[in-house]
Amino acid sequence: MALRVVSAIPLGYAVASLWAMAIARLLPGARSEATIVASLIAFVICAVAAMWAFAARSGWRAFWTLALAGGAAGTIAWTSIAMSGRP
Repeated sequence: MALRVVSAIPLGYAVASLWAMAIARLLPGARSEATIVASLIAFVICAVAAMWAFAARSGWRAFWTLALAGGAAGTIAWTSIAMSGRP
């Protein structure tokens, strides 16, 4: 149960934050509007991650699934920054 709580709260928040960063980098338009839209989407991702942590077959499956989702988002964000720079 403790692993599910760790997966739901801090890991879910980290996954949502990484996806917000990746989505904001990929959305067209003004940076401020892309940031707002990505933040709103991140609220949904955080809720879904928490639900997934308690719905998964095991705590380890929840942990590794969320870790891989965060890794994918981090890779997308890092690649976007490396290819086009910070702004």
